[in-house]
This record gives sequence, C-alpha cells and structure tokens, in this order.
Amino acid sequence: MNAHDAPDAAEQARKNRRYEFDRHAPDYRERFVEITEEMQGGCPLAWSDTHGGHFVAAGHQTVFDLARSADKLSNDHDVTGERNGYVGISIPAPNRNRGFRGGFLEMDPPEQRYYRQALNPYLSPAAVQRWIPFLDELIRACLDERIESGRIDFVEDLANPVPAVFTLAMMGIPLKNWQIYNEPSHAGVYTPPDSPDMARVRDLHLAMMQDLGRQMQTIRTEPRAGLVDAVVNAKIGDTEPSDMDLIGVLALLIGGGFDTTTALTGRSIEWLSQHPEERARLSRERDTLLDPATEEFLRYFTPAVGNGRTVSVDCEMAGQEFREGDRLWLSWAMANRDPAVFPDPNNVDLERKGNRHQAFGLGIHRCIGSNVARVVFKRMIAHVMDRMPDYACDAEGTVYYDSVGVINGMRHLPATFTPGPRLGPGLDETLDKLQKACDEQGLAAPVTTRGERADIR
Repeated sequence: MNAHDAPDAAEQARKNRRYEFDRHAPDYRERFVEITEEMQGGCPLAWSDTHGGHFVAAGHQTVFDLARSADKLSNDHDVTGERNGYVGISIPAPNRNRGFRGGFLEMDPPEQRYYRQALNPYLSPAAVQRWIPFLDELIRACLDERIESGRIDFVEDLANPVPAVFTLAMMGIPLKNWQIYNEPSHAGVYTPPDSPDMARVRDLHLAMMQDLGRQMQTIRTEPRAGLVDAVVNAKIGDTEPSDMDLIGVLALLIGGGFDTTTALTGRSIEWLSQHPEERARLSRERDTLLDPATEEFLRYFTPAVGNGRTVSVDCEMAGQEFREGDRLWLSWAMANRDPAVFPDPNNVDLERKGNRHQAFGLGIHRCIGSNVARVVFKRMIAHVMDRMPDYACDAEGTVYYDSVGVINGMRHLPATFTPGPRLGPGLDETLDKLQKACDEQGLAAPVTTRGERADIR
C-alpha cells in the first residue's frame, strides 16, 4: 500500500458494514420486512452507496442512541450557504433550492427550540382535547356525505378532508380553503419527480404557498388566533426570522398535520377490514383497547418512515466511527419492527404492552403534533366503527403510494357497507357552521388563553 492508498483504505474500513439500502426503490414496500430482518440480523447500522452514500440505522437501540445525540448530529438545511452547507433531513437531498428550510425540523438549537416553545400551548394534550366537539361534527359531516350510498373512499372522503380542515382551523386559516392545501400536500409526496403529472403538482403547490403567504400577511395586519399568529409573532432569540423561514415553519405544520394522519388512518382502516373479528373486538372494548391499539398501529404502520441527519463532528457513536459531514438515515419504521424490543413484530397486537415505538421520532425533534395525530385518528376510527360497522375494503381498488420512502401512505381505499341515515347537513354547510364557531369562540387561541371545549350547535 502506498501513501496515496492509505486514506481510501481507511475510509473503506470505516464503511466495512455495508447494505445497499434504497427505500425509494419500487419494491421497497413489498420487501420491507425482508430488508428490515436482514439489516437487524447482520448490520443494524450500515453504509449504503445509494443516493450519494449514507449510513442507515435500523436497530431500535441504535436509532434510539443516535437520535438522542443532538450534540453530534445536525438537522440544519443551509439553503443560503451561510453556515456549514448541510442539506437537511431528506436523503437524497432536494435537487432544487426551495428557498426555505423545512421549518424547525431543519433547524438546530437554540433556533429550533424557540419555535417549539411558541407552539406548545396550541398543541399540548389539553389544547387538543378542546377541539373534540369540532372534530366530531366534522367527521359526522364527512361520513354523512357517503352514508346513504353504501360506498366510500376512506382516503378521499374521510382521511384526507378531516386532518386538512382541522389543521387549517388550528392555524387560523379559513376552512373553505382546505382544498387549496389538500391535494398538493399529498401529491407532493406521492408523485415521482419524473411523472408527467409533476408540472401540475408544482402548480398546485405554488398556489398553496401563495395562499399561505397571503394568510401570513393578513394575520400580521389583522390578527386572529391560531398557529399562524403564533409563528409570525414568535420571538426567535435576538434574530428576526425571514419570511421564508416563517413560510417553512407553516409548511411543516401543514405537511405534518395532513399526510401522516391520513396515512395512519387509511392503513389502520384497511387492516381492520382484513381482520373483522379484531375490528369487532376493538369496537366492543374501545374504552380500554383503543389507546393501546392506536400505539400499535403507529408502530406497525409508522406513517413518517424516518429522517436524515448530518454528522456535525468527528466522533464515534453506536460503535461506528463517523466523520463530520457524513449523512445518516434514522429509520423509525425499521426500528419499530425490532424483535429485541417487540415480540412478534410483524403482526399487530392490539393490546401490546410497553409499546416503546418510535413513530413520532425521538429526542429534541420528536413530532410536536403527536397529540393532534392521536386524537384525530381515534375520533375517525370510533365514528367509522359506529356508523359503518360492517364495511369491507375493496382490495382491487386500493392504491398505495408508489414509494413509501417518505410517507407510508395510500391514495385510495374504496369500501362498501350497509347504508345508513344521515345525521345532519353535508360538509359545505357544516364548514360554514364550524367557521362561525372558530370566529366567535376563538377556538384556535392557545390553551393558556382559552381552555374551554368548543361548543358546536
């Protein structure tokens, strides 16, 4: 070996545990269990040459240890080239300069912490509980649109509109605008970059971002309660955040509020259709079973499958030597199938005990909307079990996302059921009523200001 070979040899030795991991591959969804078992059995932390080269963490303990090493890992997306040039949480990195970071999920402390502190009073368990009457009326209206027909697409007719409308309500954005935000939020995830439909999706996304910018400017001059007001008035240390940073934060709240809850709900409704005895049991024992079942569905279907990090300092973690600038993928989805932590991990156990899943991430970047996701999911499942107890999903009409590399989602989940009676007005009329409640009762105010439950009459 000559002197010129030594650095290459050392680098190869550092990456000697290898696995060609590509979660964007067409067959990844079908091979997920096989890939997970291979990695956890032989290389729970491995190097992959795919997407420019990056490390992949698949084991539960490994992911846990790494995710809690914020002093050695960075989420920063340096879109302006003013810091270290890191490229955020996406692997591969975006092939375009979006002009803004992906909210505080692509920020490091202390900046990241200021935003979370500003938003916590709107997203705490007590804050979310206030919205249950609002959610119940919204879900009732969505189901009433289909209840007499005996047919429904659980994604298009329920799991898309409910999180979308509710997220806008919490943000203080007019509810009637939900369709401006709905399709681009989902299509931006499931549409492949080379799709002939991508130009249309980009136009939809641009229209969404333009409306978001208008809402932000309007709320600055005519304040109204909600997450937008909290963001535009957040105190970020001694710095004045740019409008692009604020747009990024608001876009993160929309993305987190829409597609993840939709994915969890669709997948879970499908599983319950495939296991009617368990569905009947869940309905019958929901007072004690719905909470653990929710955690199990989160573990098993892990909607947001993972996040990327950039190693910010030469170090050793989880028995691996890292260099500053290395890219690392933390797979929440694979960690949630680790047999060392979850007995029989590839089967759903509705009453699983000690469910230490990582579906919401870990550490300082753990999902700030976890309370919202749980409540919205449970209310939708409860209403479906009550009003469509015999539903049967149509496997041939079900459409999954082409790639589950970002969100483990579904585009369509058609089903049939025994028709039933409407209980109230349709969605459009209900949105008018809910908007009035938001405006008159200040429902989107922080829990520190308004602690009462919504009164929907």
